[in-house]
Amino acid sequence: MKNLKCLLWLGILWLAVSCVLAEEPTYQPPQLEQPDHWTMVVFPDPQQYTCEHNFPIYQIMMNWITENIKPLNIQNVVCVGDLVNNNKSDKQWEYTSRAFAKLDGKLPYVVCTGNHDHGGPKVSADTRDTQLDKYFPASRNPLWKNTLVEQMENPFGQKTLELAAYQTTAPGGQKLLYIALPFAPNDAMLGWAKSLTEKYADHFVILVTHQYLLPHKRGNLLDPAKNYQVQRNDGGANGVEIWEKLVKPAKNIRMVLCGHHSANNCMEDSVGFRMEKNDAGKTVYQMIFDTQALGGGFGGNGGDGWLRMLEFSKDMKRVKAYTFSPLFAISPVTQFLARDKADYCEFSFEID
Repeated sequence: MKNLKCLLWLGILWLAVSCVLAEEPTYQPPQLEQPDHWTMVVFPDPQQYTCEHNFPIYQIMMNWITENIKPLNIQNVVCVGDLVNNNKSDKQWEYTSRAFAKLDGKLPYVVCTGNHDHGGPKVSADTRDTQLDKYFPASRNPLWKNTLVEQMENPFGQKTLELAAYQTTAPGGQKLLYIALPFAPNDAMLGWAKSLTEKYADHFVILVTHQYLLPHKRGNLLDPAKNYQVQRNDGGANGVEIWEKLVKPAKNIRMVLCGHHSANNCMEDSVGFRMEKNDAGKTVYQMIFDTQALGGGFGGNGGDGWLRMLEFSKDMKRVKAYTFSPLFAISPVTQFLARDKADYCEFSFEID
């Protein structure tokens, strides 16, 4: 009788599990809504992936991007800064260089420097010194030959990718200009970027910088903080100042992408989106994406492999944003976690 009861309970348990599994939606990998759409990938601060135990996740993310260049019509990858956690660590720069090497010759990606890519070793951004050019010289990616159109000298008199502009043409024919500014750009740097918006007046300009916007949980507000020495001693701008001095007056900066802010295991405090009119009456679409503290907090697994995907319609009038993790997508056991459906992670917007 006892054995019979055990078998009965096992049967009920099996039936319950079967029902739950049956209700679990079938995993569908990301795909374009329309075959003539195209994708831009936003890569969050990768600094926590630049250590031996997290580097495999970095590789998984980059491998997934390269494998989906054609299926998703990926045109570009944009990294929002903090390529390393410590600018003085050659090992960390080597790890991040190895990761991005998977894109060389395949995509004309854009990188910008974050506070951790400057100064150090104990305090980030105490100086503007960076090892970016040592590991990311303008010659490393053959596809930059035809896209890298402008560079400004950094404070040490060198033209590097710290201050760089890339020109591409979207599949629908729209001219695009990506402007990469370093962490806390000063007035001279902002003035250089302003001159580019005037020179490339017929381009849809996408500004890439590190500290600019606060996450959704903090109100999607422009970042007012000036906590770093290069901001206090070198006139480095915060988010409010970048908006007032550069973005708002420009007629054609239509999108701003940034990182810098994350929170322990809280997606809502790691992503954000803001729309605001510039002086020309056009909407500027501003986005923060920094998931480095997910997956165990700061010092955890680096961020659970999350990527932000921006799918543009061919006419660039509509954008679908969604958040996807190639790490979770690997195993059938975790595939149902691979796409965050929260409204601050998956949404669409019209471009005016």
